[in-house]
Amino acid sequence: MESPKFRNMYNISCRKIILICVGFYLFIGSTNAQFKAAGNYNFMDFQSKPYYFGITFGVNNGTYKVNRSQNFINNDSISIVTGLKDLGFNIHLIANIKIGDYFDFRLLPGFSFMEHTLQYTGTRDNRYTKQIESVNFETPLLIRFKSAPYKDKRAFVVAGVKYSYDVVSNSRVKQEVATELVQISPHDFQIEFGTGMQFFFPYFIFSPEIKFSQGISNRHIFKDGLNESRILDDILSQIFTVSFHLEG
Repeated sequence: MESPKFRNMYNISCRKIILICVGFYLFIGSTNAQFKAAGNYNFMDFQSKPYYFGITFGVNNGTYKVNRSQNFINNDSISIVTGLKDLGFNIHLIANIKIGDYFDFRLLPGFSFMEHTLQYTGTRDNRYTKQIESVNFETPLLIRFKSAPYKDKRAFVVAGVKYSYDVVSNSRVKQEVATELVQISPHDFQIEFGTGMQFFFPYFIFSPEIKFSQGISNRHIFKDGLNESRILDDILSQIFTVSFHLEG
């Protein structure tokens, strides 16, 4: 079932986010050059803070990793099933607690908006898709390791776990078409790891970050009466995210 409005919202919002981030980064970069010229490194002002807060926003590219069941061998109508990649966007709050000079504990509650597509190829080479729209409330719990600062920059790696809940999974619309859709559990557990850079400015820290999330819980709700579901075993989430953190 196609949802062009939902997809257009993704594309427009993602382009706006990228353009805003590029313009914002160029502006604060030129402003901060004056402080560096004077030898006043901003990271020193943040070294003594035991905790700080912020906000993060970004774009994600997600798909479903599909594992076929034993019933796939015996079915005579579907030859291939794959998860397609789709763009989305996310916005989160940040609570960061320092653990010594090089480690942080991070909690990032927030929402992600995404769309997943399963593509089926029939035995006669005909193709059709099943689309699952999601609005996920997420609570990542992460540990971040930071390098020693160099002037007003430092690199970091981050890893942890994330729980997400699809708040629209039980909506009335989805219930009405449930007989035609592969059903996905609203609950998802993922492991996450990524890397990024911190740039210290007079009043805040700007941190671009790339991160990969791998689902570890099967999201497929088996429906014996639906062939598209019967041929599937596990459905696992895979998400690549580019985020932009503002903290201070």
